[in-house]
Amino acid sequence: MAAASFALAILLYLGLDLHEAAPAQSYAADPDTVVEITYGSVIKLMHERTKFRLHSHDVPYGSGSGQQSVTSFPNVDDANSYWIVRPQPNSSAKQGDPITHGTIIRLQHMRTRKWLHSHLHASPITGNLEVSCFGGENESDTGDYWRLEIEGSGKTWRQDQRIRLRHVDTGGYLHSHDRKYTRIAGGQQEVCGVGDKRPDNLWLAAEGVYLPVILRK
Repeated sequence: MAAASFALAILLYLGLDLHEAAPAQSYAADPDTVVEITYGSVIKLMHERTKFRLHSHDVPYGSGSGQQSVTSFPNVDDANSYWIVRPQPNSSAKQGDPITHGTIIRLQHMRTRKWLHSHLHASPITGNLEVSCFGGENESDTGDYWRLEIEGSGKTWRQDQRIRLRHVDTGGYLHSHDRKYTRIAGGQQEVCGVGDKRPDNLWLAAEGVYLPVILRK
């Protein structure tokens, strides 16, 4: 009941079309059912090895770009770990469309409405590529573009598939590891971009509000 209420609250907050979505019990991902990730879904991305969730909050980096910081967070129930899956601007993709391997997507932070972003600034702990949140509802650029790479033979993004996100501008893979912040984001792991495929840049779609695939004529 709590999951359904939370899912409904997210849908109302985002202004999503309740009629096109699905019955209320379908909004929250069912652990016994494999579901596809579609545009408009609100998800948490779980770092496969450490099980931390991709996270952001209205706290700027103290170095580098000074933009809104991105970390990975240990607690499952934090609302600042929700991301809305969006297509590129001017794309023909619509809410409820499935997402295939190789597609360029954007992730919008639900709470602050900024975009998952990267560039050539150095990350605070390891000096890799900084990953931040930047822009807003009507402000987005190619620094927000991430190419979906599905591990294995699957062609459409599903909840049970391991994925990598490769930043289009820099070529860096979305990455996290055991190195943690000690002050402002104490206990949270660094998120950064690295140029090569590693086990620590694998992610899984975890908790969320998964809009069902809409079949179009």
